[in-house]
Amino acid sequence: MSAAPDEVEQPDAGARVSGTDRMTAFSDGVFAIVITLLVIDLRVPEYHEGELLTDLLDEGASYLAFVVSFVYVGVLWLNHHALLRLIRGTTLTLSWINLGVLFGAVIIPFPTAVLASAFTRGDTDDQRAAVALYALSAALMSAPWLVFFGYLRRHPVLLRRGVSPEYARRQRLRPITGLVLYALGGLLGWFVNPLLGLLAVIFMITYHAVTSEGLPRWLTRR
Repeated sequence: MSAAPDEVEQPDAGARVSGTDRMTAFSDGVFAIVITLLVIDLRVPEYHEGELLTDLLDEGASYLAFVVSFVYVGVLWLNHHALLRLIRGTTLTLSWINLGVLFGAVIIPFPTAVLASAFTRGDTDDQRAAVALYALSAALMSAPWLVFFGYLRRHPVLLRRGVSPEYARRQRLRPITGLVLYALGGLLGWFVNPLLGLLAVIFMITYHAVTSEGLPRWLTRR
């Protein structure tokens, strides 16, 4: 009997290796929904006659939170797309790890709404809590990516030809950096200044955008 169309030839004993088409399609759908949900919290403010512009400007924090998170989800999607290009197949375990990556993405609308509310209607203490929550969510989001790269390093049969286990090992530095620096951004926002904490988060989003195709070899050379 011939193999199913979505199955990849299994060169050695172990878990069944399947193609990545279904994983890619499902993941793209999740990212599309998440990036759409972000706009739900953007509402027309209640205003009196002649005060629309003023009330729109008062909602500036909500617009900024939306833009930051829209870019963040976009960067996550680009990173995820680059990650799936490294592999030629998936296993049940790797599919579960991928669900962990998607879980990190689907929670983004909540800390985004909290951040927008705190900077629009809250005081400094509210803003500290909101930035800390956003940074903590981003830090925890890095954990499944670390597990994903670790699994690929231990199961090189899943990697496409030309992609070495050493490359997967080097790329683990990216989620490790995310875990550490997002956490530091949250601490900075809580103990020092919420705006500085938010800037630290934006810096890390930029870092992940610049390195979406992976860290250059010179940066990980020992």
